[in-house]
Amino acid sequence: MRVDIITLFPEMFGGPFDHSIVKRAQIKGLVEIRLHQLRDFATDKHCRVDDYPFGGEAGMVMMIEPIVNCIEYLTKERAYDEIIFTTPDGQLFDQKEANTLSLKQNIIILCGHYKGVDERVREHFITKEYSIGDFVLSGGEMPAMLITDAIARLVPGVIGDETSALNDSFQNELLSYPVYTRPAEFRGWKVPEILLSGHDAKISEWKQEQAVRRTNERRPGLIEN
Repeated sequence: MRVDIITLFPEMFGGPFDHSIVKRAQIKGLVEIRLHQLRDFATDKHCRVDDYPFGGEAGMVMMIEPIVNCIEYLTKERAYDEIIFTTPDGQLFDQKEANTLSLKQNIIILCGHYKGVDERVREHFITKEYSIGDFVLSGGEMPAMLITDAIARLVPGVIGDETSALNDSFQNELLSYPVYTRPAEFRGWKVPEILLSGHDAKISEWKQEQAVRRTNERRPGLIEN
């Protein structure tokens, strides 16, 4: 999988992508992440990428020309399955969307800024628009990081035990069940006996019951949906 990220602040991605699972995915050659500075595709000597909106509203808007220049530069090299824009008014990004995107080969993510991008970019180039929640951030870089992390860990071979991801929260419309490890008793707090029984069928039943119970208590909307 290859993920190309168009951003005004590529330096922001150093920490999240240089550690843990995403780093291992890149070292293994299973995921390739490329960052593209949007200002490199501006056409004036000041590398300007934003301008005042028509209509007199306050704030600035990302200009169409640098964005299109960058997208067309990338699409000349390869075909892309999705061109994604991170925006508060996009579709809520969830585990189902992460699963779908993890099957793609090439993805572009455009990080929004200011008041957003010229609407013509969205109309003619963007294929998916994602929000990570009902709030506004200062830019689309953090959503792009979250989306990339969520899909990279699902690429086959990235996680050592691939079945682990299948038991994550939201994979089956439920929150994950409680988990425990050694020691079996600490300060009088004991691990549930069923998990120590070695009875696989009963353990699986317990996990399912606990997942349903936790979902009902914490996110009942998932059950209703």
